[in-house]
Formats: sequence, C-alpha cells, structure tokens
Amino acid sequence: MEAEEHYKEASKRGKKEYLAKGNLVCLEEVLKDKEIVANVGLGILEIPLKKIIGTYSHLRSISFSKNFMPLAEEKSEFKGKWIALCKNHLEEGINQPIKVYEYLNYFYVIEGNKRVSVLEYFGAFSITAEVIRLVPKKKNDDVINSIYYEFLDFYNKTKINSIWFTKKHSFHKLIGLLQTYNPELKIGDNKYRYFKNYLYDTFREVYVKVGGQKLPITTGDAFLEYVSLYGINETINEDELEKRLKELLKELVHFTDRNIEIQTDVEKESGGMFSTLSNLISIPKKLKVAFVYARSIQTSGWTYGHELGRVYVDEKLGSQITTKYIENVPENELDYDYIKSLAEEGNDVIFTTSPIFRNATLKCALEYPEIKFFNCSDDRPYEHMSCYFGRIYEPRFLTGIIAGAMTKTNIIGYSATNPSSEVLSGINSFALGAKIVNPYSEVKVAWTREWNSHEKFTNVEEILRGKNCDVISNRNLKVARDESEKYGVYSMLCSFEEGNKEPNKYLAAPIWNWGVYYEKILNNILNDSFKIIVDMFSQNTKLINFWYGMTEGVVDIYYSKKYVPIPVQKLVEAMKKMLISNEFSPFTGPIYDNVGNLRLAADEEAAPYDILNMNWLVDNVEAEEYEEST
Repeated sequence: MEAEEHYKEASKRGKKEYLAKGNLVCLEEVLKDKEIVANVGLGILEIPLKKIIGTYSHLRSISFSKNFMPLAEEKSEFKGKWIALCKNHLEEGINQPIKVYEYLNYFYVIEGNKRVSVLEYFGAFSITAEVIRLVPKKKNDDVINSIYYEFLDFYNKTKINSIWFTKKHSFHKLIGLLQTYNPELKIGDNKYRYFKNYLYDTFREVYVKVGGQKLPITTGDAFLEYVSLYGINETINEDELEKRLKELLKELVHFTDRNIEIQTDVEKESGGMFSTLSNLISIPKKLKVAFVYARSIQTSGWTYGHELGRVYVDEKLGSQITTKYIENVPENELDYDYIKSLAEEGNDVIFTTSPIFRNATLKCALEYPEIKFFNCSDDRPYEHMSCYFGRIYEPRFLTGIIAGAMTKTNIIGYSATNPSSEVLSGINSFALGAKIVNPYSEVKVAWTREWNSHEKFTNVEEILRGKNCDVISNRNLKVARDESEKYGVYSMLCSFEEGNKEPNKYLAAPIWNWGVYYEKILNNILNDSFKIIVDMFSQNTKLINFWYGMTEGVVDIYYSKKYVPIPVQKLVEAMKKMLISNEFSPFTGPIYDNVGNLRLAADEEAAPYDILNMNWLVDNVEAEEYEEST
C-alpha cells in the first residue's frame, strides 16, 4: 500500500472516531483554573504512545480525532506532510524526538503531532520524546492528584514512567516489593530497568494476550494483584503465566466493582446467597472439609474458637462430612505450602481461619478451581474464594455500654491490632455504646500492629494505663478465665483499681459461635437446593460476602453476672434484643467523626457496605495516626 493509501485509511479511521468521541484533548483547556507549581525538564525519554492523549494547543487538537488520526481536508499542506512522514517511517523509521508536556502521567504533544499520528496508525508501542513535566499543586482530597504525587516519588526512585495505578498507596506497595526484588544482574545493569524490561513488560504482553486490556483497570493494577499472590522474585515461563492470568482475570473483572451483595440474613440463603459456590457442582455427598489454624488450639483463643466450631459441625453433620485441621501454620510465605497440601489431599472444602492467609488461600483457589476455599476475613469476596466474617461490631457495642457505665475516670482504653475496616468499625461501635450511657466517655486507642502477640498487648496495656484508663477493652489473657474458656475467649473488657497492674474485674467479651457459621455454609453445599442456586449464578454478576451477626447466632456477648451491675445488665439485654430484631443499629446518626465531619445524618443508618469499608473514627475516640486501610 502506498503512503497516500495509508493516509486515506487513517483519515477514514479519524472521521469514524471523531463522530464517536470527538477531537483530541487540548492541554490548554485541561489546565484552566489549575495551579502548576513546577516545570521540570526530564530530558529525552521513551514514552508509550497509549499515554499520549492530546496536544498542547486548541488549533492542533481540532486537526485530529481522539485516536490521533488526521481530520484535515484532502487537499491540504497537512496531508502532504503526513504522507511524507509516512514514507519516511516505511523507509527509514521515525527517529527524531517529539516534544511533550507530561501532566498527571499523561503526555500532550508540543511538537511532533503528525509523527505521533503516523506511529499510532501503524500500531507502534512507543516514541522518543523530550519531556517537560508540569507538576500540579498537591491536593490531599483529590484521589488522582494523590496518586500522582505517589507516582512522582516512585519515578524519582526508579525512573519508570510506564506504570500507573487507579488506587491510592499502590505505588508505595510496589516500591516495598521492589526493595526485596533481587534479580541476577550483570555489571552495569540497573535493578529497576531490569524489572521493567524483563518482568513488568513480559507480564504486560501476556496480560494483553489473554484480554486484560478490555478491563477498566490499568496493567499496573493487575500486576500488583498478581505479585501480591505470587511474589515479585518468582521466575516463571510465559505459558504458566498465561494459565494463571486466565484465572486471575475472573477476579480482576471485579477490581473496581461495587456490585457486591453483603449477605446478612440467613432466610435469604435459598435466594442466591451461596451462588459463589459454583465450583462444587459435582462434589461427592461425603464432603472432606479441612481447617487451617495459625496458632495452636491450646494457646490461641481465636484458634480455639474455630476448633470448637469444627468439633460442633463434625458432630452435627458427621454422617455427611469428614473434617481435619492443621495448626501452627506459619504466618509468612510458607502458608501457601500448607494450604496447597490440603488441596493435594483431595479436600472438597478448605476453611482458612485468619485474614493473614488471604493471599495464600486465593493463590491456591486459582490453581484448584474444583475446590471451594473460604477465608475468614472481612475482605471483598472473589469468584474463586469466598470470605466469611461476622458483625462483631454488634456485641462490641454492648461491651461499650458496660465500659461506659463502669468507668470512673471516663477514660476507656482499647487495644487494637491494625486499622483495618473491621477493627475500625469495632472501635467505633464500642465507643458509641460507651457514649450512649456516658456522654463524657473518651476512648483511647493503642495499636499492637500485630494480629496475635501477648507481649505487644501487654505493652499496649501499659500505654493505656499511663493515659489514666481504668477500663480496657481487648485486654489479652495469657490463660482463658474459667468462666470464658468454653467460648474460646482469651481477651476481655477488664477494669483496674488505681495502682494495680492486673485487672480487679473481668467484665465482658464479644464471643463467636463458629459452629453455627460452619453448619450453615456446609448445609447449603450439601442440600438439594444447591444445584438450583448454582444455575442462578449464571444470571447473577454479584459476588457474595457472608456477614452474619447476632440475629443468626454467630456472634454474641459474654458478661459477668457478678461484676456488671444489674441495671446495666438489663440495658444490655434490652439493646441486645433490639439488635437481634433489627430494631436498632449502632451506626444510626447523627454521628460525627473525630475531626468534626458529619458522617451520618440524624436517623440515617450506615449501609453494610459502608461499615465493611469504614476508614474513620467517631468523635469520642482518640488514636495515634494510622495510614488509611486500602
């Protein structure tokens, strides 16, 4: 095809694109009312053509359609220059750098629009350009602006400009992973350049090959999800990568999707609650069920509670299931091997009972799609792996009532692990419970930054006691109290006398009834309605998050009839009935956060999605600064 014929085809594409999407973006218009704080010359760089989305001036923008195809009249100087460049490209290649502005990680052409147009027409990947970066004023309330400033930090360290994310903190996560990235380099090689050329670009090629470009996310988003599961140092051939990505794509479809059903009502089970269990159509009636524990049954209340659940369901469904467990599973990258061993043994259902095992569980689920995996966490659900948790904030609200009624200093301590949404909603509910009986109550939070550490809980207790807290929630117990051991309770709401290091009263604790949960899940896998539910799944694009509460008997409260005053007991029982009957929600407005923002208006109730994704603290809570959970 001659160069002139290429122009006719390009012009045809341009007119079609123009009718659908209009002209190129004009940077002059984009920058109206925008404050630029710096112009930085980056020198000559190789930039991806897909990141060039516009031109600087309005006059040039109307000469091209959105996809950089020409819109000039047939008889024009523009046409002649485009054809000449086309001939040059076909004979020698276009190698003269263009000049561009970079703004928010996209590029806008200052000089060289027709060179970009020709290369776009022929489907080139990149072009050499002299780049001038326009840095906008930092705005913490602007998500894209915040991501861009994270990108600037990433670029300064790596000099990589071809990666972009749609979620905050992603660049920080990638930098953290790259710190542990140790490829075998030749003398003179740069680790970051090697990563981009041999790892990221290989991923991008395979990702596009399996259809990833059709998803409304960036390749960077997909890459970060992949390496979160498989690690960044792993060497893998492209065939295995392609196999993995075909399964992962089924999860990435929901990356930005809020179309998630949060199932809180047992009565809806037959209406699609277990529609995510689509992989178990042909499992045998005698289910093999395995449980994964992070700590030992004897030393961890959390593990002991799940073991009570396993024993309970084994007794209830013993004629239809067999169960086993493994304990002391490492809380590091070795957890995958333990979970995989259960898959290799032929278990039909595997419950991993800690959020720590989320990545390893999903990784196994992608490799063994015929097995149904459940992870105990408040994480978003997946096609290959279901998540289950409880509305533990409900009994925490009741323990807050007890704390607010029994504090003498009006200062209540709360020892917390990490600021995940589940932990934040629990703190908030507890604080609202305290406030409902004691408007002067303050809740001081100290973080252990670890999931299960007696030593760190002890250190946190000293911090809280130093703040004049006379009641502390989640006070870790080295040995469960006699009256609470049957619930697997190893941490409680405790009160302290002035000067005493040990509690003088063990008051209350939220409790879990995991056996009820496991019975409900396994019954729905075993019963005859399962096939109907699976058939419904093909019509349902929602993912299901299992989130039972006090109504279903999955969570409850234990409190001391000896130490909690009778009037307070009566109030707790009355509020408990209201929670069970759904007459009351702890998160009913007006509720303000601890920086003065109105979060829920009067009589407004927080939706389940908002509670599961809570990232703020109520106005009577004081906590050391934390990075927002993502």
